[in-house]
Amino acid sequence: MEIEDSRYTFPSSQTPEEDPLIAKPLLRSRFRQPPPDSFNGVYAIFFILGIGSLLPWNFFCTAKHYWLYKLANGTDGSHQQNDLPSYFESYLSLASTVPSVVCLIINYLLVDKISAKVRVLSSLCVMLVIFCITTVVVKVDTSTWTYGFFGLTMCCVAIVSGASNVFLGSVFGEVGRFPMKNAQALISGQAMGGTISAVASIVDLAAASSIEDSALAYFITADIFIVICIVVYLLLPKIPYSNYYLKNLNERPQHLGDENNSVQGSETNLFNGSVRSESLSSDATATSQLKPILTKTASLGFSVFYTFFISIIIFPSISSNIKSTSNVVNVWTTKYFVPMVSFLLYNFADWSGRQITAWIQIPGPKSRLLPILVLLRTMFLPLFIFCNYQPREHLHIVSFAHDIYPAIFIVVLGFTNGYLGTLPMIYGPRIVSKELSEHTGIVMSFFLALGLAAGSAFSVLIVHLI
Repeated sequence: MEIEDSRYTFPSSQTPEEDPLIAKPLLRSRFRQPPPDSFNGVYAIFFILGIGSLLPWNFFCTAKHYWLYKLANGTDGSHQQNDLPSYFESYLSLASTVPSVVCLIINYLLVDKISAKVRVLSSLCVMLVIFCITTVVVKVDTSTWTYGFFGLTMCCVAIVSGASNVFLGSVFGEVGRFPMKNAQALISGQAMGGTISAVASIVDLAAASSIEDSALAYFITADIFIVICIVVYLLLPKIPYSNYYLKNLNERPQHLGDENNSVQGSETNLFNGSVRSESLSSDATATSQLKPILTKTASLGFSVFYTFFISIIIFPSISSNIKSTSNVVNVWTTKYFVPMVSFLLYNFADWSGRQITAWIQIPGPKSRLLPILVLLRTMFLPLFIFCNYQPREHLHIVSFAHDIYPAIFIVVLGFTNGYLGTLPMIYGPRIVSKELSEHTGIVMSFFLALGLAAGSAFSVLIVHLI
């Protein structure tokens, strides 16, 4: 039976105009078109949620002056003899990323058992509680229990990072059901969170009368933003545009009456004679779904893993310990060099790289060039090691003895991290069936967390070798 093409429309998230990555768009009968995203409200919500997903990590690692003050000097000015300040960033990276891998595995196993809404709101509440504890401790005298304060901080980092990765994995799984621009908004928001935290840190340093006052205002800002994330997430399903995509695919009208069988047979003819359904039976487990996901996303998963593996080795463990080579002692060299060069430039470049993926998506998901470009980022390791990293115990040669070198290197590192890290993240959920998009989003987040965990562990070794 011949079928008129006018009877069929593509879901908005899979039109060739918005999703050129879809090799075989799903043909649906009388599929209701989604309402418009008025004033780009849903786009803005995902951007805000993206900021919130990495906010804990950014606020913890950017507050370097506060951590050094607490660990090295205490609140009463007494000097604590320990090596914690020298290796704090490495310990911070390790504590924040290793639990994330475990939490993402748990998140994947629970994806079919606990709704995304419960997972997202629970993780946001955990993050809020931990940040409130961190905020309160700012005004607590820790000079007599420096190691206890360090242990408490690492526990807070581990818990809040695990919660934020459950949050990110769940939201990324949900955004996989939306048009690609929304996934790009989520990922761009992640980098913007780093930029906001860096700017907030610099402003607090300049405006506050003491390091404690600066840190207090800084962490209160984080508390407020997490509350904002909770509010906008609760608003998300109330918007008609997002409600359309958040509904289960099986609940959407696809075929009417007895047309079902004839339409399925016609789809075979329309798409080169064969369309194999990738959707799994309703009783399929998360484990059985893992194999087809890994088969299709292996190269993309490696690209995500290695991109963040290299980045976390360098940032912030190495980059934040690169000192100014200027012989003039002033506020730039002593107060603003690290926040500006290491944190602000990196996060802004990272955001720029992610934002560009909204207009340029090269190489494609099947290109061999993508993993090659990712592997080339390994050259950043010697470039940063031979900048003016201090203190140096083993490698005493400084090849790039000028402040311009770390500034250039950090910009390129951040930009390539943003661009090459975002492409495979948005490709992953788009090259599998819609039924697997949420699971694939969590799997891609797992590769990201695994790269961060492995890189943070490796950074401890690198720092001790320098």
